[in-house]
Amino acid sequence: MSEFDQDAIAAAARALEAGKLVAFPTETVYGLGADAENPAAVAAIYAAKGRPQDHPVIVHLAPEAELAHWACEIPQEAHALAGAFWPGPLTMILKRAPGIPDAVSGGQDTVGLRCPSHPVAIALLRAFKGGQGGVAAPSANKFGHVSPTLAQHVRDEFGADGSVALVLDGGASQVGIESTIVDLSRLATHGPVLLRPGHVSAEAIAAVIDRMPSAPDVAAPRASGTLESHYAPHTPVAMQDTATLVRTLEQMAAAGRKVALIHYSDLWNAHASERLPATPEGFAHALYAALRAMDGQGADVILVEAPPQEGAWLGVNDRLRRAAHGSTGIVHGLLNRDAGV
Repeated sequence: MSEFDQDAIAAAARALEAGKLVAFPTETVYGLGADAENPAAVAAIYAAKGRPQDHPVIVHLAPEAELAHWACEIPQEAHALAGAFWPGPLTMILKRAPGIPDAVSGGQDTVGLRCPSHPVAIALLRAFKGGQGGVAAPSANKFGHVSPTLAQHVRDEFGADGSVALVLDGGASQVGIESTIVDLSRLATHGPVLLRPGHVSAEAIAAVIDRMPSAPDVAAPRASGTLESHYAPHTPVAMQDTATLVRTLEQMAAAGRKVALIHYSDLWNAHASERLPATPEGFAHALYAALRAMDGQGADVILVEAPPQEGAWLGVNDRLRRAAHGSTGIVHGLLNRDAGV
């Protein structure tokens, strides 16, 4: 769908205003949107995704939206970060303004806000309530599964159940992993806190506000996509360094196991595999589509060549760690299953 398809944009805005769910593209992943000020509509997101009620969603705003309508006690750092990174893949956690339903924040006194940069998303947000509405939108997939980066991914998730009124097609998401989330709701006591890494790095945030975000503490607000197990395909995922992966592939072949492989080096050609770019931006852009493709191979396991541990790869490594959570021992189990070990 072109960004200039105004009929589709207008239809989607009307659907949102009627309390229906609309899937739309952002530069990170596709979102499943509802009117953020309509608790029944937000509840429909939770029902469609199978999402826990206490797991907050992010409210998406048009560039011209009034931040003070959604948040209170807004620090200067929030305005500085919005000026530097909005529209773009940065979500800020702020104190929720009076009158904003707690459905979007999982019952907390905070709210996650961001302004996406995808032209279709911006057009939709400007058309919805004259650009002053907010669209609550987690990723457009069943809860805990791999986020969608194509409109077809959304249709694969929800096409059969009728829960989504309209899917706007904006092509492949450019960034490919979810937004960075920084908590600014407790600056006086905790400073900025990086709740979820992403395309906007902690160093980039620090360059704007002169304060390096710290790691999450036990009292940090709950935020979208931060559970230990998340972004996971149905097939178990195991991540290994390159040298270990070479040995594992040989052992899996000898044991007759079917392996799907995601890698960035040029060591493999014979396996069912997806080779991703060897840059953090390129790898992130292609990762979720590769996980979905490999999930359809009927493999016993999806093996992933572990990316570098450098700071620029933090967001990618975070998503892969969560996708592989709970699969500890899967490789050992597959290699020793028939031996009764």
